[in-house]
Amino acid sequence: MTSYVVSAFEMPHWWTVLTTKDKEKAFALAKEIGDKVQVEEITPKAKR
Repeated sequence: MTSYVVSAFEMPHWWTVLTTKDKEKAFALAKEIGDKVQVEEITPKAKR
């Protein structure tokens, strides 16, 4: 299951704003925040 982490840059650190499994919600929040935002897609590795 993939999770999305939305982070905003505020000198001198990146701050996590939202962690969600909803891709559309993550990108909507990033668009709302504006500049200096990143959305990371995190997919856990399959267990062997």
